Amino acid sequence: MVLPYPELMKLERNFSHSWNERDLMIYALGLGMPSDPVDERQLAYVYEERLAVLPTFLSTIVVGRSPVAFAGIDYTTVLHGEIAVTLHKSIPTRGEALVQSRIAGAWDKGAGKGAVFRDHSDLYLAGEQAPFASVVNTAFGRSEGGFGGPREGQPMPHPIPQRDPDRIVTLSTSRQQALLYRQTGDLNPLHVDPASARAAGFREPILHGLCTFGICQRAVLGEYCGYAADALKQIGVRFTGIVYPGDSIRVEMWRDGEVVSFEAFAVERAQKVIGNGKAVLAK
Repeated sequence: MVLPYPELMKLERNFSHSWNERDLMIYALGLGMPSDPVDERQLAYVYEERLAVLPTFLSTIVVGRSPVAFAGIDYTTVLHGEIAVTLHKSIPTRGEALVQSRIAGAWDKGAGKGAVFRDHSDLYLAGEQAPFASVVNTAFGRSEGGFGGPREGQPMPHPIPQRDPDRIVTLSTSRQQALLYRQTGDLNPLHVDPASARAAGFREPILHGLCTFGICQRAVLGEYCGYAADALKQIGVRFTGIVYPGDSIRVEMWRDGEVVSFEAFAVERAQKVIGNGKAVLAK
């Protein structure tokens, strides 16, 4: 049962997480990088000699450990709604972060009509007073309404330009993609066990939403950043559909100044899987 609204809004979580070069390389491999093993720009994410850090790696630290996961939500009815990562400075290739998380909002659509829960996490390196990154995570509980929260005031999603895309990239996923990506720490059987997937209403295990998030980042980095991670300051998405391992993902992008808007589609099923995507490029 979801906590009453006043208690929910007081919910906080503080925890620490350490990572090293191997974690970063496994994460990049889980996203399908490098698409070409002799592309030295992409090789930087899987080669310890000049290792770079993908911004979306930070989502793996927060999701599942932030306050939303401790709000009393029935996770058999929950859909991952949105995720956004903002960098305030570069991510070290080895380190330990103190994560300070709080509930940032909860919107109650009424009993039996669902609810939206959002938390905000700041990540600090040891000895530093300012966070090096922030992660905002949103979940939608299909049957979680009725806890006394407001119905109005939920932030509007990022709008997509009403013109043809400026660039389109199609990236493939492998049939083994979810098996590899789960080595980043998300061991939900929905992504590996056929029986669990069928019980949830899917024909077979589905790809992690955070993997799709990272794949969209690959498209933005490749098209607008020359695969340089420091050229990307923020990236966020709304999850709108599922990806099956083996699907091709078409990412449609629009650039307006420092902002790249994007959406993504599972090509074989003509299904939108990512909506309202927004990336902010470094000046």
